[in-house]
Amino acid sequence: MDEGGTPLLPDSLVYQIFLSLGPADVLAAGLVCRQWQAVSRDEFLWREQFYRYYQVARDVPRHPAATSWYEEFRRLYDTVPCVEVQTLKEHTDQVLHLSFSHSGCQFASCSKDCTVKIWNNDLVVSLLHSADMRPYNWSYTQFSQFNMDDSLLLVSGVFLGPHNSSAGEIAVISLDTFALLSRVRNKPYDVFGCWLTETSLISGNLHRIGDITSCSVLWLNNAFQDVESENVNVVKRLFKIQNLNASTIRTVMVADCSRFDSPDLLLDVGGPAAPSCQVFDLGSNSDDEAPAPARAKEGLRRFLDDILDGRVQPPLSENALETRVAELLAQGRTRPPEPVAGGGRKYLVFTTGCLTYSPHQIGIKQILPHQMTTAGPVLGEERGADEFFDSLDHVIDVHGHVIGMGLSPDHSGAVVADPMQPPPIAEEIDLHVFDLKTMREVKRALRAHRAYTPNDECFFIFLDVSRDFVASGAEDRHGYIWDRHYNICLAKLRHEDVVNSVAFSPQEQELLLTASDDATIKAWRSPHTVRALQAPRPRPRSFFSWFASQRR
Repeated sequence: MDEGGTPLLPDSLVYQIFLSLGPADVLAAGLVCRQWQAVSRDEFLWREQFYRYYQVARDVPRHPAATSWYEEFRRLYDTVPCVEVQTLKEHTDQVLHLSFSHSGCQFASCSKDCTVKIWNNDLVVSLLHSADMRPYNWSYTQFSQFNMDDSLLLVSGVFLGPHNSSAGEIAVISLDTFALLSRVRNKPYDVFGCWLTETSLISGNLHRIGDITSCSVLWLNNAFQDVESENVNVVKRLFKIQNLNASTIRTVMVADCSRFDSPDLLLDVGGPAAPSCQVFDLGSNSDDEAPAPARAKEGLRRFLDDILDGRVQPPLSENALETRVAELLAQGRTRPPEPVAGGGRKYLVFTTGCLTYSPHQIGIKQILPHQMTTAGPVLGEERGADEFFDSLDHVIDVHGHVIGMGLSPDHSGAVVADPMQPPPIAEEIDLHVFDLKTMREVKRALRAHRAYTPNDECFFIFLDVSRDFVASGAEDRHGYIWDRHYNICLAKLRHEDVVNSVAFSPQEQELLLTASDDATIKAWRSPHTVRALQAPRPRPRSFFSWFASQRR
């Protein structure tokens, strides 16, 4: 401006100059004078800055809750938890899992050192309690979950049974006294287990039928078994599901769709050429079809006749023959899904498969109201003789090896997968999003991290989802944070080894924890929060200094 305050350059020319600057330079230039300050906050200017800086596709609209492009740019830049504020080194081996209490005041960590540690989540995180599970013949702890009122902690681990079996066990710990309340067997161990109600938890068991055929049984257990077992039922069978091709049910979680308007299921699948995920509704049957047992018996008879007459070409291997016979036998002994009235629904969501040992499908089974208590018939006494298995309500085929799944605050889930062909895990990892109420795929995005482990050595990575962000660990020694709306990677969080688990605070998404094979837990906060915590605060004056100033 000249001495009279008249602008020397028109706003349009200043705008064109600012378009060639980066965001930091635009803000710095806005401090020069009032004219530049006004231009530096122009909405069209920050729209261009946003798309260019974050490399968002131009056809992606602004977040519906955003009030301006400037504020939206600031949200993604300033509220992502990417500043390391504390490193916890109390574990002595790989840290496998993190979980927050629903209040956000505490969190738990599980580790290969066979302890579960409970922490106070203050401004400076401190250790509250450590429970060593080695006296119970555990090999290590792998998963934990707080119940809804944060009074109990479910801890899942690998149990060292006879002949080096890899069965698991679930323990329930009181958060008031830190006493061990009960222990429940869990097989295979990567079922993990989860809470269904405040005092009831789900565990698994596996029964072998053939070389590659089995059935998974999901049990509902009372958390207070030692106290109540003499008076009431403390365990009840929920579902019994057939497994083919050596696959089993794993990673069981509960999604409560009655609490939200539009819950989503997020599926992460790798490979640029991976086909679109498919959802199969398994609950529809035609009314004019023959009864299932009759159809199964006739199908099995024809199949065996074809084999004996040499009409099956090429000849089937023993495993393929076992799988086909098991499928035909199960057709007449599988209980169809039960219809339910009303909108309040809870679903079991778990990984499974029908083509290979590697989990490549997501199974969904509705839990009916009468199934949410251990009261009533035990061990499936309510079943008919012909209803040996339960059918799934929906199956989502992700066309890849599932290596991670998690539920978001609005009960969406996240599943990490990679293609089954070729055998090594594909390096590219994608995220798929499914609406749990419509069972439709709504989004596929979030490719940033990579995987390197071969298929037969694959492990599990725990994801987390907050209101605005998705976070995941990876084998490349980093944690990753994406924006849920724009599908862009916002931050890479470095560790010295594989990052196994991430967890957002349920009360403030600007706090994130990461756990790694380097035996550390790192706490990350947003730049906005760090500035607020580090800002100098006025020190209260002592009474004597105030009194002395009054006497002058």
